[in-house]
Amino acid sequence: MKNGNLLILNDFQKCPHVDTCHKPPYDPPIMPVLCRDCLTLFPTGTRCPACRSPRLIAHPELETLSIAHMDCDAFYASVEKRDNPTLRDQPVIVGGGQRGVVSTCCYLARIHGVRSAMPMFQALKLCPQAVVVKPRFPAYIEASRAIRALMEALTPAIEPLSLDEAFLDLTGTARLHGAPPAVMLARLVRDMETQLGLTGSVGLSHNKYLAKIASDLDKPRGFSIVGREETEAFLHPKPVRIIWGVGTATQAALEAAGIRTIADLCRWSRQDLAARFGQMGDRLYSLARGQDTRKVTRDEKLKSISKETTFHEDTADPDLLDGHIWRLAEQVADRAKAKQLSGRTVTLKLKRSDFQILTRRHTLPDPTQLTDRIYRAARDLFAQAPQGPFRLIGVGISDLAPEAEADLSGDLLDPNAAKRAAAEKASDAIRSRFGTEAIIKGRALR
Repeated sequence: MKNGNLLILNDFQKCPHVDTCHKPPYDPPIMPVLCRDCLTLFPTGTRCPACRSPRLIAHPELETLSIAHMDCDAFYASVEKRDNPTLRDQPVIVGGGQRGVVSTCCYLARIHGVRSAMPMFQALKLCPQAVVVKPRFPAYIEASRAIRALMEALTPAIEPLSLDEAFLDLTGTARLHGAPPAVMLARLVRDMETQLGLTGSVGLSHNKYLAKIASDLDKPRGFSIVGREETEAFLHPKPVRIIWGVGTATQAALEAAGIRTIADLCRWSRQDLAARFGQMGDRLYSLARGQDTRKVTRDEKLKSISKETTFHEDTADPDLLDGHIWRLAEQVADRAKAKQLSGRTVTLKLKRSDFQILTRRHTLPDPTQLTDRIYRAARDLFAQAPQGPFRLIGVGISDLAPEAEADLSGDLLDPNAAKRAAAEKASDAIRSRFGTEAIIKGRALR
């Protein structure tokens, strides 16, 4: 009390009248700090007492959280820069030719506005000095396996989402490693950088949903934490698009209902959200409150392999779309071969400019993992689909089977199918030895 007025202090203020009143200065609570370079844990400070590094992560729940999401930084482009040091200081775009699209790009290219799925001509207009590199999927698969081996040393509970990202559950591993999960995750990304020449960003939280959000907060080379106590305060000011699974169409529908932030969403009851948005409404209710009960599932059976591309601008160009179908079929086939799987059912997914999704399927006589067969089935499905323009195209295989069951009978109605299959297998062997650029199909450049 000063001159009859009540003085209220927040947590980190000192009393301005400390010299004339008896309230002691406020000392902020001590919270654990982790050095991301030497992995030292210490109580407080702005530099590591062991190595003097300023790369620190501090959080009250640093030593108790155990659900993580690790996402590599610009994975394909990083592998290209690692394998070709002359690219290190240059903006790199991984993707197709002048008629193709950007698969991914490094952060130097992103500074100029280049983004994944952007048409190549537009990307080069934004960043004319960029070096365009064709994808080398065998190299990416090899790098992914090396990263997975480092993860396996930490925990058996690993749920891969793609070649370059995975969930990890390190619950109960502190006694095994003699250190809390946060320390082991910092070691993981440090070892990735020193041993493999690749960087990644980590999100650590108390469930998968928040861990995935956290991993994207401070890229590249980030390490972000969302604790239990701060979940509500962290989420409320965020836009609804931060929710995993909320795309452009869902965001537009939410905004039409006056819902722009997660705080807006929390003002709706579960019943009202379900009535307005159906099953998605019930999911939104839980995620807006940071609730996610899904477990990190290592051995969940793979049901399909797919790849899709969202265009920067809607397109109806049949030649451009045909080139996309080939590239997507090639990526699906490469992933199937890497996983030693094949698929009997080929699926084509199209999203129109009005966000209507069209899905077409064709079941083959036997499972396949050949680009040629997947492409031809998807191309035939595309020929039967309504005309565009389209904003998204995707290709996938399902009804999966072991590699040993793939392409046993071939296509009896196509006498050249066996020759093309033999040529593709020969091409795979050459690409595996000399890189994917050793052989490139002409249609892949469209």
